[in-house]
Amino acid sequence: MTEKILSRRFDLKDSHTLKVYEENGGYIALRKALKEMSPAQILDEVKRSNLRGRGGAGFPAGMKWSFLPKDTDKPVYLCVNADESEPGTFKDRFIMERDPHLLIEGIIITCYTIRSSQAFIYIRGEYLSQARLLEQAIQDAYAAKYLGKNILGSGFDLDLILYIGAGAYICGEETAMLESLEGKKGYPRLKPPFPAVIGLYNCPTIINNVETIANVPAIVERGGDWYAGLGPPKNGGTRLFAVSGHVKRPGCYEHPLGYPLKKLLYEDAGGILDDLPLKAVVPGGSSVPVLKADEIDINLDFDSVQAAGSMLGSAAIIVMHERTCMVKATERIINFYKEESCGQCSPCREGTGWLLKIIQRILRGEGVMEDIDLLYDVSEGILGNTICPLGDAVAMPVMSYVTKFRDEFEYFIAHKKSKIETMVS
Repeated sequence: MTEKILSRRFDLKDSHTLKVYEENGGYIALRKALKEMSPAQILDEVKRSNLRGRGGAGFPAGMKWSFLPKDTDKPVYLCVNADESEPGTFKDRFIMERDPHLLIEGIIITCYTIRSSQAFIYIRGEYLSQARLLEQAIQDAYAAKYLGKNILGSGFDLDLILYIGAGAYICGEETAMLESLEGKKGYPRLKPPFPAVIGLYNCPTIINNVETIANVPAIVERGGDWYAGLGPPKNGGTRLFAVSGHVKRPGCYEHPLGYPLKKLLYEDAGGILDDLPLKAVVPGGSSVPVLKADEIDINLDFDSVQAAGSMLGSAAIIVMHERTCMVKATERIINFYKEESCGQCSPCREGTGWLLKIIQRILRGEGVMEDIDLLYDVSEGILGNTICPLGDAVAMPVMSYVTKFRDEFEYFIAHKKSKIETMVS
């Protein structure tokens, strides 16, 4: 039985309220942090926990916090990334809907640790109902003296602001998010300097994902060693796996890192829809390379998925059965990233457009066999040549789809229709 850290209150009635949160262990970790621990002690526990960023990159959270300048006369900010625009990803939404005070408690402890008195939650524009729930939870936290001046008599002050974005995917990139918070166009910044040194308003800034911060209370309450022991080496704790696509029970499942992908699909998610054979799985959101059906006998942790040739990313598991046309799936991915490119870098701005023209030419029945290699070559030209990872987010999946399902592309070009249409008919 998996020990629940993030989802243990999800199914309680009125789980989003302060009353239910306090009745079920809420803000106990905050009291421990403020009354019994120094910021240095908390940082040490987070480092020992092997908590890695849950937004996609998987960078160790404690190490990121330690990059802050030791002696600075500037304010230090915490920005929580609640943009969650990666297709297939909805685990942060569950936290904000069903347990917003868990996020708030994590924010307060994190700010105490990094000596910040001002925090922001940047939430995607489409998450209006979640934003309303968060705003109410923030107001309730202020009323209960968990936010504001002299929190719990500790002398620690913190203000928390909820900022609603305009629904741009690019603002999920951390530096574009900072630009948006400052009221500017969401263009990613060149790095270095990194946000921990020069971030929001040119001040030291820590940026973490919602799920990352939501793990902090459990680490403080039960210790970094306990948390690290829940997962394999260098992969501490549990994750919320957002499973969607062709499964019988799509949903959000919490398990320790290292949980078998096959078990998640066939036991938790109930198996493949209509009992059809599995064709492919995307293990970490639409921006990561696809895995074929014979490649899914792996464990879901950062290192194991990387060894299999993909990335765990946001832990969004997208499942496709045998009746999925991989040419059309590739077009959908390209179209999304073409629309969401900010246009700052020419390889991404122009390259996504070229990819879309090529794939749409194939879908119209006008493609030639050389187009398959052209898709790969254009993607290779984008990869690693842009300021932010959006270019890589389109290039990596396209290269993997073209390589692993080349036969479907060849069939589409030769017969001017999908191989799947022939199979079904």
